[in-house]
Amino acid sequence: MKTSILLITAAMLFTTSTMRAQTTATAPLGKTSFGFRAGVNFQNFNGKNSDGSAMKNNLVTRWNAGINLEIPVATDFNFQPGLLFTTKGAMKKQDISGGTMTATVNLSYIELPLNLVYKPLLGTGHLILGFGPYVAYGIGGNAKYSVIDSSGSNNRTEKVQYKSKVEAGDRTDRTYFKGFDAGANLMFGYEFSNRLSFQLNVQLGLVNINPSYYNIPNDKSVVKNTGFGLSLGYRL
Repeated sequence: MKTSILLITAAMLFTTSTMRAQTTATAPLGKTSFGFRAGVNFQNFNGKNSDGSAMKNNLVTRWNAGINLEIPVATDFNFQPGLLFTTKGAMKKQDISGGTMTATVNLSYIELPLNLVYKPLLGTGHLILGFGPYVAYGIGGNAKYSVIDSSGSNNRTEKVQYKSKVEAGDRTDRTYFKGFDAGANLMFGYEFSNRLSFQLNVQLGLVNINPSYYNIPNDKSVVKNTGFGLSLGYRL
């Protein structure tokens, strides 16, 4: 899967460089610009449980903020690399003997989106249509567990630790995920003449972030980040 992400990125870079070479001689391009963006995420986990059954979770509200460059590569086309701090996760409720258990996961990432953005003139501003891959690495997070039954409630919070494989000697008071994540972005929005913009973002994780466990040899678990969100941006 990492190879697929690298191939997508390489193809985008080749396409944008080719487009730039073809158009530079015929039409002047705009200048590279710097922008800020922040917004809200509605996140979830997709995948399979350890027995292979479909995973069922609830959306959680998270957020993101960061910066990006917009590099013209052709008329109305821009290459837009960025750097974001973003939070993701999910919530799961399930019935247990005599009560209910709720698990809420919050994951923090540094994320690098690499988007190709089409921005034709529309009215006094510009339409925004974009797509591309992203790569991310986990830097923090926590998991909150709550059990409510006839005896009352019992709550605990565990720190998230990022590992590809959980060994016998690892701490049992941690919730584990793989650190590396990657996937695909889609965006749709509008940039006003004053350079303020709003945007709908959709993100599909393509990497299984569930680590392997030494004591679960036939684990069929698959956990992938997925979500959508709204954000505001401003270009300098």
